[in-house]
Amino acid sequence: MLIGLAAVGSIFAATEFGPVLVGCSIKGNISKNTGERIYHSPGQEYYAQTRINWLSGERWFCSEADVRAAGWRKSRS
Repeated sequence: MLIGLAAVGSIFAATEFGPVLVGCSIKGNISKNTGERIYHSPGQEYYAQTRINWLSGERWFCSEADVRAAGWRKSRS
């Protein structure tokens, strides 16, 4: 999904917005406090603040079925 990254600043842009452009808008986030895998869907309270860090294992998903099958739980807010 990452295309032609030339600089560190580009990595942020590609990891944050690239998947959305192809329809994968669910953010799979890993809690820094507990290590729990939590996903955020568009419209949820913390969706806009949630950032994806590929290097820590976080990722984007294209459907709720996919994210649940991978073992992530939905955010409670």
